[in-house]
Amino acid sequence: MINKIAIIGSGVMGSGIAQSFAVSGYSVTINDIQGEFLAHAKNRISENLSLLIAEGVLTDQEKQDALANITYSIDLGAALREADFIIEAIPEVIELKLSLYQQMENIIKPDAIVASNTSTFPISQLMEKASFANRMVITHFFNPGHLVPLVEIVQHDETKPDIVETTLALMRKIGKSPILLKKEIPGFIANRLQTALMREAFHLLKEGVADAEDIDTAITAGPGFRWAFTGPIEIADFGGLDTWQRVFDNVSPKLDQSKEAPVLIRDLVEEGKLGVKSGEGIFTYEGSAASEKIDERDRHFIKLAKLKREKEEV
Repeated sequence: MINKIAIIGSGVMGSGIAQSFAVSGYSVTINDIQGEFLAHAKNRISENLSLLIAEGVLTDQEKQDALANITYSIDLGAALREADFIIEAIPEVIELKLSLYQQMENIIKPDAIVASNTSTFPISQLMEKASFANRMVITHFFNPGHLVPLVEIVQHDETKPDIVETTLALMRKIGKSPILLKKEIPGFIANRLQTALMREAFHLLKEGVADAEDIDTAITAGPGFRWAFTGPIEIADFGGLDTWQRVFDNVSPKLDQSKEAPVLIRDLVEEGKLGVKSGEGIFTYEGSAASEKIDERDRHFIKLAKLKREKEEV
């Protein structure tokens, strides 16, 4: 039975994941290497919960209960020793992850389930030197982790079926929509789909077909509007497979076929223009513009989640 959760890594993803468990009543310990990182996580979680109150999703008492469910520790052993379910959410550096797993070997309970939030590494690579592959899964959350429902579940060849079922059930208990990959594939599912779309978006921008705002609107007001409730495969059924056969035959040969990141992205990265985190990317974020944009995004996500829940309850 899963009662105690441990999250290793207190960044945006780790804190968002921890919040999801805490709001659902689980006891959560967040671990990181510096107290300063944990302090930032504590503030971030409190602000996130306050936004949920403002949008009518939580009460103030529920916020206080969630905060009380979370403890913070720089002691890895203390954080993991009694944990039933552990999620590693440290930076995407394979050497760091492998080193962490080696440290965990002599700390974790023999029946503890271990998960990684990696979006990059295959589970076979993560478990090259570890002895707990039979109780290891990938649980790939999406940013912001406390709001986006999707969690991609990837199992190792040695992962026991009951571990997979327990993980799927746990994700559903905290309000997520887990999907299980039947085979290991780089990028999993969602990132492969959005990378394919973004490759074409940046190609259109480079070719001067439209400006960045209009390209984004082409998605948010078009396919993205439909995708909130209807996936691309079902859309093909709705539109007629004969129609989509013609669309593919006519458009596919004209699509960008690049095998690496767009030149525009590479040039901006080289200039230190990284987007929100640096104040400038494709768009410019002056003063409080970035935080205001993120706040607006999260409010929209909260409203959409409420609408989707209402639809499911009908």
